[in-house]
Amino acid sequence: MNETTYVLGHKNPDTDSVVAATAYAHLKRELGFPQCVAARAGKMSPQAEYVFERFVVPFPVFIPDLVPKVEYYMGAGARVVDRGTPLWDALAMMNQSGQKALPIVDEDGRYRAMLHYSSFAQNILKKINPHKKAVIPTSVSRLQATIKAQPICSFRPDEQFKAHVLVAALETESFKRHLDAESKDTVIIIVGDRTDVQRYAIESRVRVLIVTNGTLLGRDLKELAEANGVSVLASPYDTSSTSLLVIYSTPVETMGDESIRTVRRHETLRRAREAIAESPSRSVPVLDEDGRVVGLFDEGDLIREPNVSLILVDHNELGQAVEGAEHYRIIEVIDHHRLGAFSTRYPITFINRVVGSTSTIIASMYRDAKVPIPKPIASLLLAGILSDTLILKSATVTDIDHEMAEYLSNIADLEIDEFGRDIMSSASIVSKKPVAEIVRLDMKEYGAANVSFTVSQVEVQSPQEILERSAEVASELAALRMKGEHYFSALMVTDITELSSILFVEGDKEFVSMLRFPRLDERTFELKDVLSRKKQLVPLLIELTEKVVGP
Repeated sequence: MNETTYVLGHKNPDTDSVVAATAYAHLKRELGFPQCVAARAGKMSPQAEYVFERFVVPFPVFIPDLVPKVEYYMGAGARVVDRGTPLWDALAMMNQSGQKALPIVDEDGRYRAMLHYSSFAQNILKKINPHKKAVIPTSVSRLQATIKAQPICSFRPDEQFKAHVLVAALETESFKRHLDAESKDTVIIIVGDRTDVQRYAIESRVRVLIVTNGTLLGRDLKELAEANGVSVLASPYDTSSTSLLVIYSTPVETMGDESIRTVRRHETLRRAREAIAESPSRSVPVLDEDGRVVGLFDEGDLIREPNVSLILVDHNELGQAVEGAEHYRIIEVIDHHRLGAFSTRYPITFINRVVGSTSTIIASMYRDAKVPIPKPIASLLLAGILSDTLILKSATVTDIDHEMAEYLSNIADLEIDEFGRDIMSSASIVSKKPVAEIVRLDMKEYGAANVSFTVSQVEVQSPQEILERSAEVASELAALRMKGEHYFSALMVTDITELSSILFVEGDKEFVSMLRFPRLDERTFELKDVLSRKKQLVPLLIELTEKVVGP
């Protein structure tokens, strides 16, 4: 399949994360990389939904995880064959395509069975067993197509019947006795230029008469065949070759293996590996949701490079990336956070700047590349900057953030303070959401001293509603900590009106006791003038973790 590059923000994405992914994917496509697709690793926040809906921009594609799946490793779509196709043509398709197997589909394109050389060998032996008279499902049209015959007379050409084949190799009277013992409506007679046998077969009203070596019927026999409803085909081949090809006129579905396990595009490599191990051809069909074949998956696909690569925006730590990101090639990182433990197998483009928002970096990249920013994209980027810097009031704000905000506001025709209040107001509805959802919004995982911890952040116009549910917050944070086996889990509730924050913490008792912020209760703290998780809070938490846990 064609390669896709997902431009992807961190798990539990905030507005800056999804905006940066959308805007950078657009820039990459403008620069000649059509495979770049904006994606998100979690649910859109209320604020992000508001911004995207206001400017009528599609949400980034939702990718819940990147656990290795069939669709990320399979090659281009496989050739398939209709179940009514003559076996001879199907085998020719296999030979031409180089496929180890050929999926057989019905009239609606849905998978029915698999043709592979093992199933072909097993089934063809039944047709040529000298100890048992063969019955060959076929039709006049398939016979004509397979032996490249010239039709002389044709009746019920597409009607399938179970044929018995008689080759006129005996003396005439002996042959007549053999023919008389057969049910004429299912008999195919193969004969050369023996007019006496031809006449008797036509008079007996056999189903099909095949004359070999390009022999044509005399006018009187042709008229008799038309009168008696006998289909007559003139084969260009000799009797021996014609007899063999007749067997191959059977529809391919009669040779298909229905026991082959199928896999779906979204299934894991682990299940695909199990299915391949059981397949005689060491390949399995890949189906879509409607049961149609989208490809073949074989042993070679299990070790190939995936057809997915990643560009990470607004994060550079795998702990914050979508699950499974480590299995794919990361080709770029664009971020404004601290550097985590990050390594790659190949050189990559890595941009990390001391600014308040990844959207600031993306906006400057448009300008540096001399690519015009569409008004909706400029509006999103401005929202990303204002959201991540609390309308340019956060401690992380730089002159570049101010410059880019002014630049984008002119393009978007938006007044900075008014627009900032709009998007902050849209974020404040978060306080009415279930606590289980609140503590997972914009949640980031960090590592220090060989332990992990999480810090979520939400912005509200007043933290009072969340403070009134502090018992629920404590319970959900404790559950979050236990599930992830974290040293502690915290929720930072930022008051966008008073420009301060409240911190809820559930974790190691010694660690919590050493927090030096003013306490509202045993595990709730007041963070005066603290707005930035990245710059004002996380560095302190890392330092304290290293002090308590040790290096």
